Amino acid sequence: MFTGIVQGMATLVAIEEKEAFRTHVIEMPSHMLNGLELGASVAHNGCCLTVTAVEGNRVSFDLMRETLRLTNLGELDVGDNINIERAARFGDEIGGHAMSGHVICMAKVTSIDVAPNNRRLWFEMPSQYMRFVFEKGYIGIDGISLTIGAAEENRFCVNLIPETLARTTLGEREKGSMVNIEVDPQTQAIVETVERVLASRHHV
Repeated sequence: MFTGIVQGMATLVAIEEKEAFRTHVIEMPSHMLNGLELGASVAHNGCCLTVTAVEGNRVSFDLMRETLRLTNLGELDVGDNINIERAARFGDEIGGHAMSGHVICMAKVTSIDVAPNNRRLWFEMPSQYMRFVFEKGYIGIDGISLTIGAAEENRFCVNLIPETLARTTLGEREKGSMVNIEVDPQTQAIVETVERVLASRHHV
């Protein structure tokens, strides 16, 4: 489980390409290496990946075809930054919201409104997932727990403070950038349960 509070950015330092498969090697910030072992879960832009090798502060992760298809990790090049979060432990403070690290889709940045000490980003998302998006609800964007500012048709916005822009890759995102989306698991469960109940009543 993750909390959506990004602990740092890591730089992608090597990519090993194989058929429908890829290994990413990142340079992990020193403060995040403590106790990191093979098999540990680390979220990359919100996508849960498993540690496959640790050599100093260079840590390797394998990405299968479905991960490359569904997330923006397949678009990364050497030198790009990634939002990183270690898996939460029982007893940790949850400053964001409970996240599984399972990316449901990608969304496109459609506009960026800049004001002093504030930035509002609008995103366009596949319409079938907009039923999980509510004003003032939670959403995970590239692994960051954020509150939805507004939602309409197939788009929504979030408002970002300077701390979020400085500590995460959202400060680097431009119009047209693709971001990973994880919808709030509780919201998803409630919406899908209500849909099932209504559908069963309709068929009675």
